[in-house]
Amino acid sequence: MTTGAVADIEGEVRERIRTTGMDPRRDAAQVRAFVDEALASWEKRSLTGAVAPLADAAGTAKAVMDAVAGLGPLQRYMEDPEIEEIWINGPREVFVARGGEPELTTTLLSADEVRDLVEQMLRSSGRRLDLSSPFVDATLPGGERLHVVIPEITREHWAVNIRKYVARAHTVTDLVRLGSLTAQAAAFLDAAVDSGLNILVSGATQAGKTTMLGALAGSVPPRERIVTCEEVFELALGNRDVVAMQCRQPSLEGTGEVPLRRLVKEALRMRPSRIIIGEVREAEALDMLIALNAGIPGMGTIHANSARDAITKMCTLPLLAGENVSDRFVIPTVASALDLVVHLDLDLRTGARQVREVVGVMGRADGGVIETSTIFERRGTELARGPGFPPREERLRSRGHDVARLLAGA
Repeated sequence: MTTGAVADIEGEVRERIRTTGMDPRRDAAQVRAFVDEALASWEKRSLTGAVAPLADAAGTAKAVMDAVAGLGPLQRYMEDPEIEEIWINGPREVFVARGGEPELTTTLLSADEVRDLVEQMLRSSGRRLDLSSPFVDATLPGGERLHVVIPEITREHWAVNIRKYVARAHTVTDLVRLGSLTAQAAAFLDAAVDSGLNILVSGATQAGKTTMLGALAGSVPPRERIVTCEEVFELALGNRDVVAMQCRQPSLEGTGEVPLRRLVKEALRMRPSRIIIGEVREAEALDMLIALNAGIPGMGTIHANSARDAITKMCTLPLLAGENVSDRFVIPTVASALDLVVHLDLDLRTGARQVREVVGVMGRADGGVIETSTIFERRGTELARGPGFPPREERLRSRGHDVARLLAGA
């Protein structure tokens, strides 16, 4: 495979694409047809000696497809099922995360190639990146999440992150198979979701919060209607009745922005049986609490160092909604609205993602401190039964779940 042959065939294919006006990323089959035709033409000309024959026709076709319909030199990392994330610190610093472990790749780019790749990825997202908006969050056609920051926010180079969300778990049973949960804890969480308990998933970045949220959603009864609210689309739920919503950036005139708070409020008007908030970061925590306190079961994720830190953070974030929101309202509301916190850990040495603790929120607050109960906790390498009991046992029993048997592991 020669560089000249690849460049010539790629140019011919790109000309066909421009002529037809098609979107190469959305119509890969047609691009493949163009590539096959260009290869056949090249081989025909090689018989007359006009061009050199291709030593590796399959490799040439793959290189052209990657360049035209894929992400060029990054495409092989996108297709590798073991790679979870790709990030670029600079044109000559392309990293990947495989099994939770970061690796510096041998891929070398130019600054122009990095910009071209980002522009190509943003073309189908409807999001923009310029001096007035130097950050961007977007979802790629394959479901990957793209985040880019440009100078002068960064020192010199464009900083690019592509998070692939290699989905290995769609139910809590899958998490047992992967070693993140014990069968006993999975059975309890399955019953908790089925019974409509409100669950907050906490953990550090890359701890697997979104995967856990999707797995818990797999326990929602099939007849229930789910409305999801996210910054950008990340959840891919297999439930039957799902409406997914994402935020929108403001236009160049500064109008048309749709923040997460607005999505949560609109979700309440859509007859939800469940509300799922991808990640609670700011004042939308207040709207989430109001929704959960209105009797609509829900789930969400939050960055925190422990389950109790997550509860503390949920008591703090709503205060950002305005000066008229006080902790005298927020703390008892958190105590009554949340039922369980599932905290996840990422082992930086091995890349393993595991549940560290499952904590019950008992519905009471004394002196500004919310009463909690440890239902499961990690002891060494095992997630063991803790000393506590879950809240709202009557709700579990009303759905036909034997709480004593669940907690005994029967």
